[in-house]
Amino acid sequence: MARQTGPVCRKCRREGVKLFIKGTRCDTPKCAFERRETPPGMNNFRRGKQTDYGLHLREKQKVKNYYGVLERQFRKYYSMAERTKGNTGQVLMSLLERRLDNVVCRLGFGRSRAEARLIVSHGHVMVNDRLVDVPSYLTQPGDVIQVKDRPKSIQLVKANLEEPCREVPDFLSLLDDPRPAGQVLRLPETSDVSIPVQTQLIVELCSK
Repeated sequence: MARQTGPVCRKCRREGVKLFIKGTRCDTPKCAFERRETPPGMNNFRRGKQTDYGLHLREKQKVKNYYGVLERQFRKYYSMAERTKGNTGQVLMSLLERRLDNVVCRLGFGRSRAEARLIVSHGHVMVNDRLVDVPSYLTQPGDVIQVKDRPKSIQLVKANLEEPCREVPDFLSLLDDPRPAGQVLRLPETSDVSIPVQTQLIVELCSK
């Protein structure tokens, strides 16, 4: 996930959809997208009608901003999806959903993907009883994601779980354990993605 050093709410306004970059804040009246749905820019000036290339590009940028990946990372995932059997767009979204930082976020261990990335990279998360500090690690069906057996780690994640969070997707399951834990039940599908995505536009753009 790329580090955000500037204002991030403008990304949601640019794409015209909530990207939940700031986690739980996005579900409150403080959300900038709720207050100003217009695209960023002086006096909301737009340069004419959006081109066909612009439509394709915005769809790709929306997905990149949602998952917090850079262009090079995104191209890597697209190449993997292209080499895999099945619909390239669906496989691409499945790969992005399988990222460990995304799984940690969607389980509710982190309030946003940025926070989930920090939780993973700071060594608070274990996968199948093995410490994994790589946010881009691709989880597999059957993997158990558990918080490290350390008071600081458990306290951090439990505090996030106590806050109102979005529903856990069907391909994941929270486990009944003293230490916060979840399991990947199956490979994610297009229906598990929480934002509307036209994958065909992305495939058409990246295949050129």
